[in-house]
Amino acid sequence: MKHLQNITDDDRWQIALAKDRRFDGAFVTGVHSTGIYCRPSCPARAPLRKNVRFYATSVQAEQVGLRPCKRCSPNTQSAEEACVLAAIAAIRAAGEQGAAMTLEALSDLTGYTPTHFQRLFKRTVGLSPAAFAKALREERVRAALGQGLSVTEALSKAGYGGSEQFYTETKGRLGMKPVDWSRGGAGKRVHWAVLPTSLGAMLVAATDKGVCCLAFGEGEPELRARFPKAELFAAGEDFRALFAQVVEAVEQPGPGSAAIPLDVKGTAFQQRVWEELRRIPSGETRSYGELAAALGNPKASRAVGGANGANHVAVLIPCHRVIAADGTLGGYAYGLQIKAELLKREGR
Repeated sequence: MKHLQNITDDDRWQIALAKDRRFDGAFVTGVHSTGIYCRPSCPARAPLRKNVRFYATSVQAEQVGLRPCKRCSPNTQSAEEACVLAAIAAIRAAGEQGAAMTLEALSDLTGYTPTHFQRLFKRTVGLSPAAFAKALREERVRAALGQGLSVTEALSKAGYGGSEQFYTETKGRLGMKPVDWSRGGAGKRVHWAVLPTSLGAMLVAATDKGVCCLAFGEGEPELRARFPKAELFAAGEDFRALFAQVVEAVEQPGPGSAAIPLDVKGTAFQQRVWEELRRIPSGETRSYGELAAALGNPKASRAVGGANGANHVAVLIPCHRVIAADGTLGGYAYGLQIKAELLKREGR
């Protein structure tokens, strides 16, 4: 669980509110008003935040006079939990060596049948072992590119056999190819227009692959700042139908907006956040902590906020559906009035 060492108490509180069983064993929640401590996933009613302290282990909680909750038994670790933690460690270690753990190998390691272990791992982690390993590998690509390595070097370091394997595994995900990350989108032809809407003037821009920018109150100068190495053109008839779809998605939000093609630039982590945003049903909201937990990394709530801010495609990648942990609107790049109206139109 080394990857959880640097999470904050705010992260732990969000995990406890979400009752996320994936982090049982990472810490315990001490409720000083009742004198007990619990697992993060304890099904009991959430206590007041002011009464809560977090402890790394059961021993630390008991040293300050707390006793274990009888409902969730935080001072014991089930055999299933131990097996999942051992499997995660094995998958990480194999990935760092450019290898992979098969389901059969994980089954032998844990003593469960492949079918039972697959079900157990997915229930605990939220992903299958294979999907978890792929997500780790994509993160290693992102980290390597951030260190200035070439695309070929980054893919090799992350354990990919070649670019074809990477593109096959990430087919259908949002974002440009890795080579575009390193050259800032140079060579892209971006067609744009400023369109009137009931929320004010709206900038829409697209490549031949899909919408790459949607912003309120912006124009050509802001677009050039966002895409300094792209060629910009005033949108012609070829983009009329697409832009009309975008306006409709703003004026009358609905599931149809999911069919609008996108062409966005982002790191692997940003893409995962944006994909998770698009999974939030219209009319529902999430906190940054809930999004981070859904991605399997609650310590990344600040990074999730950063990915939200890096989103160039408002509404279609619905960052307006992210609110503060206390239920208030939080912030929004284009003003809280527009955010509130978008949520109202979606039925929240």
